[in-house]
This record gives sequence, structure tokens and C-alpha cells, in this order.
Amino acid sequence: MKDISQSIIKVDNDEKTSGLAQYVADIEMDGMLFAMTKRSSIAHGEIIDIQYPQIPEGYYIVDYKDIPGKNIVKVIYEDWPVFTEKKVTYIGEPIMLVIGPDKQVIVDILNHIHIEYQVIEPVFDWTDSVIDYHYDKGQAKKMFQQADSIIHKEYQTGYQEQAYIEPQGYIGYPEGDKTTLVGSIQCPYYVKNAVLQVLGEKEENVRIIQATVGGAFGGKEEYPSLIGCQLAVAVKKIQKPIQLIFEREEDMTVTTKRHPSKTSFEAAIINNQLVALKAKVGIDAGATIGLSGVVLSRALLAVSGAYTINHLDVSGHVYRTNTVPNGAFRGFGAPQMFFAIEMFIEHVAKSLNEDPLTFKKSLLAKQGDFTSTNGIFRDPILMPEMIKKAMEVSDFQAKHQAYESSKAYKGIGMSLFFHGCGFTGSGEKDVIKAKVRLKKDHDKQVQILVAAVDMGQGVKTTFRKLVAHILDIPIDYVIFNNPDTDFVPDSGPTVASRTMMIVGGLLARAAESMKKKWHKNSSFTVEKEYEQPDYIKYDEKLFKGDAYPAYSWGVNVVEVEVNPYTYEVNVLKSWAVYDVGKAIDERVVLGQADGGLAQGLSYGYLEVMNHQSGRILQKNMTDYIIPTAMDMGEMNTYIYENPYAFGPYGAKGVGELTLIGGAPAVAKAIENAIGTNVYKIPVTPEYIMELIKNGKN
Repeated sequence: MKDISQSIIKVDNDEKTSGLAQYVADIEMDGMLFAMTKRSSIAHGEIIDIQYPQIPEGYYIVDYKDIPGKNIVKVIYEDWPVFTEKKVTYIGEPIMLVIGPDKQVIVDILNHIHIEYQVIEPVFDWTDSVIDYHYDKGQAKKMFQQADSIIHKEYQTGYQEQAYIEPQGYIGYPEGDKTTLVGSIQCPYYVKNAVLQVLGEKEENVRIIQATVGGAFGGKEEYPSLIGCQLAVAVKKIQKPIQLIFEREEDMTVTTKRHPSKTSFEAAIINNQLVALKAKVGIDAGATIGLSGVVLSRALLAVSGAYTINHLDVSGHVYRTNTVPNGAFRGFGAPQMFFAIEMFIEHVAKSLNEDPLTFKKSLLAKQGDFTSTNGIFRDPILMPEMIKKAMEVSDFQAKHQAYESSKAYKGIGMSLFFHGCGFTGSGEKDVIKAKVRLKKDHDKQVQILVAAVDMGQGVKTTFRKLVAHILDIPIDYVIFNNPDTDFVPDSGPTVASRTMMIVGGLLARAAESMKKKWHKNSSFTVEKEYEQPDYIKYDEKLFKGDAYPAYSWGVNVVEVEVNPYTYEVNVLKSWAVYDVGKAIDERVVLGQADGGLAQGLSYGYLEVMNHQSGRILQKNMTDYIIPTAMDMGEMNTYIYENPYAFGPYGAKGVGELTLIGGAPAVAKAIENAIGTNVYKIPVTPEYIMELIKNGKN
């Protein structure tokens, strides 16, 4: 069997000069077969019988009976079958693969496989709580007993689709005893560990190679482990190269989304001050729990927003429903929570007849304050300067007052937010245990050997720039190929705003070590393993201590106009101010900032996704509306430097931060324009019409 990995690496190297990139769909192999999935057509029930047509020679059925190991996808909460055996829990659940040389014949076979079900009443209401968290800070119960008044509000967020350019896909092939997968993925070792469990194989018999990735946004964090396991089982059985690539409609109807959420807040008010906060947060996991527990915990950690509230009573619940599983998406629970808390603080201020911005500034977190989990904000917090900058460049105060007193259907809104960088608590130290390698070759080239994935965020530029700068060599001497688990150590997944701060920090330390030996050795390797800062102490079960080693901070201001006849929203202009520690490459950071804010704004007012009896209604790019340049208006971004001691040159997280503030900022701008409170996103024309008609506050 021809090993295509060398050609992939060659193309990878050529990308820098030719612009040529090889995606999964570009890879061809002799005798390659194609795979398609037979899926459930009901939301809940059991498979009673399956009737197959005559299967032509050279075509294959692969299902749970072909799995040599464990029929479960290895993720944090292992409840996701690779192929369902009998029980059906959502529409589109994979039952089997049909594989062969001709796609049209495969489609015909799929259409003639008849499945008889016993239907069970599906659950779509949030009644089945499968994970429950609770934590306290201070003396919330006492504060509520002493309160002059209690203000109660509820907030909702919907689905959001990652809408990456390239759909999910792999090609798999055998290499002797080894099963190799080349995929559009963002976590090579997640896939490898999942495949090892499903095949019951030795570590050396599974190889995962990252192809060039056309976008991910979290959508290629855990989901590729599912289809990677399916394809690996097929390759193991058939012993031929097989391609499995989704069409867009299939991708949108069966892959994970951002979790819908519902958040209920109560504020205890004493002497016109918010002294305590009670929160109940729920998220919809869909049919499998997967990463939902971690997404919920991320949301709960951000419950008090960018503010210091000394007394908290926080509970959270993951609900299972018979809908498509939900999972990782840029921000990972924080966008849902920051929408809710930012709107709530604004609404509390209005209820108290206080100026919202003055009220928020009085609560703003400061260096040395305790976090929501009684950790400490150890680093300087530049939010006062950042707010001042945002107000100056946007003329926020004058516009807000003018729009509030007029009926021009124009508005301006501001959001304040942060994002915790890296995995929570001891995740980096005890779970990930990231390793990186630098290898100096005889020709003085240096290879970066890490599992970090460039999925469009510019890591291939920033990592090479970082290493070249430390070693004082031309950037063209630094090679960073797509990760291949046969050659790179497990430096952890490309998630959680950890890539530059954690993996980049390790690379910087490795480069410093290499520099000391540079002239003494012609060829050698340096390896570094993550070491947790001593001050990070966190109890995952009790939600106590420092959840993150560092925080990035942001301010977004958005100006909109609302059509008084159609209620359509037009984003006129936006201003963004971010503290990301240190920008290793400012153009890359600005690109992340514009893209992140675009996703955040559209989450707030544009992107509508619903299900009807468990079936996703918006299943292509015609039905599901994502923003174009015409929807964003003029964007202005300002970067503040606030170096973090353990990041490379002080760098912190960027990618997730820039999405988080968009939704509350645009929702507040719409509030300012229509003079009525907003309680859910997306703020569609239909919802605006309902608010204006009902005058809800």
C-alpha cells in the first residue's frame, strides 16, 4: 500500500511558497472506496429489524458487529456509541456505513435498506437532568434574607452552527498492521485515543495525520472522533483505502452545535447595590452528554461576568433531549453566560434607576479580587483604560443618551467580558500533560514537533515566528508540518485558547534551551513538558480555587439601526478593545478579532437554528444565515499589551475571547434602539416586533 503521508508533508512544505493546500477531498489513492452513513429516521425508539437489499460484490456493510473493541467514543463523558446497536436517541444517529467504489450504487443501497422501529415518545423538554453542579461564594443565603428587594430575570440562547468552510471528512488506509487516518481535525490525539479504544489496538498500530483544515471553531474537536472510529473499523475490516466526507446538508443536520441555554438570575439589593447573585443555568446536551459537563462548568465559572460579586449561589444542570448532540464551539459555554450576565447587570441598573455604565464600573473586577470560585485575579486588569478607549473612539456616552431620548431606531451597546485561558484547574497538569519537541537538523533547519493544529487561526505563522525569533534564524529555516501522531508528541488539543499560551510557551522554553546548545551540536532534539504554576490550586468538584492561570479581557461597542417597518437590524459600526497579553503577530490577532466578533455579533442577531420534533430545520447555507461583510459594518480593533509571565513574550489567549462579547453588545444596542429589554438571542425581526408590540421589560 502506498504511503501518502510523504506527499502530504511535501504539499504542506510547499504551501508557504505556492499557496497549494491539500484538503482531505484532494487526496486520492489507488483502489480507494467511498463510505456513506445509514442514519436513524426517528428521534427515539428501538430497532426491531433491518432488511438489506442484495449487496453487490465489492460493496460492504460496516456496523457495531464489526467493532473489535468498545462501541463507545472516548470523550470526557463516554455515552456516545460509534454505531447504535438497538436504541435510537436522535434523528440522524449512525447505524452503519455502506462502502464501495461507486457513490451512486452506495446511495441506491442506502435507499433500499429498510429499518423497522418501535417508536418511543421523544423528550424535547428540559426535564431529564443528567449532570448537576452547585457552588457557593460568601454568604448568599444571608444576603438574600437581608435584601431590601430581589430582582429576577431569565435569559435564553439558541443553537449556533460552526459553519466551517470544509465539511467533516477523512481518508483511512491500512499500513500493514497499522490503521492510518488522515482527517480534517483539530485534536489528533483525541482521535487516536478514541480509535485505540474502539479497535482494541496497541498504540503503535494507530496513526492519525492532520490534513489541511478548512475551519473548525470547535466543531472538529470531539465529532471527528466519532467518524474517525467508524472509518477505522471499516479500514480494519476491508483492508482498503476508504474516503468518508460529509455533504453540507448531512454535516449541518448531524454534527454538534453550540448548546442552547436558559439562565435564571436573582439579585439581592441592599441600599441600591447588588450584593448577592443567585443563578440557575441549564444547557441542552442533546442525545449524548459528551463534553456538556465541561461546557456547563465553563459557563458557571463566568457567572459573575467581568464583575466582582462577593456572594454567589450558583447551580447548573445538563439536560438530555432526543435531539442532535451538542458540543464544542468557540467560547465553550462562555458566550451563553456572558450574554445572560451582561444583560442582567444592565437590567438591574435600569430597575434601580442607575446609569448602567456607572453601575457596572462600580462592580468591575480589580487585581487582587476574588474570582467567582474564590481564586484570585493576580495579574493587572486594564478594563478601566480599555473602557475609556472604547468610549472615546465610539463616542459611546453621547450616542447612547441621544438614541435613548429619540425615536430614530438607532442604538449603541457595550459589553465587558473576559475569557479564562487554557484548561480549567489542574487539567493541563493532570490530564493533558502537554509535551513539545524541537529538532535541529544537520542543515540548521529546525522542526517544530507538536500536535497543535492550524485550522485557519495562523499557528503555522506564529509558532514559526516565535521559534525563529528566539533562535535568531530566518523564519524559512523553521519547519512546521501538519501533525502526524507517529512523529509528534501529545501537546494536547487545539482548544480552550491554550495553543499560544500553553503550547507556544513550551516551544519558547524549548527554543531557549536549544539556543544554549546551538553551536555545540549539529543535530539534536529538545523536549519540554508542561509544568503548572505553583499557585494554581483548584477543586473541580467543589468549584473552589483558581480555575485558570490567566485571563484575557475585552470591551465591545456596537452601533446599529433597526428598520421601523421590517424590524431588520443593520450593524453600522463596531469597536473592540482587547487585552491578549502580547500579540506575537498583530495581523494574525486582528484577523482573529474580526472573525471572532463577526461570529459573536451574528450569534446575537442573525443566526437562527431550530429543530422540529428533533429534526434540524436549517440544514444548508441557504436556510442558515451567516454574516457577510455587508452584515458587519466598519470594524475597529485596538490591542492592549498586558504580558502574562508564563506565556511566550507574555501572550495569552485570543481565539475565543473575541467572540464572547459580540452577542450582548449587539443585543444592548438593539435595546437602546427600540427602548425595550431583550431577553433572548438571536434578536430576530420577529422577536423585535414581539417586544415592541408587548412592551416587555
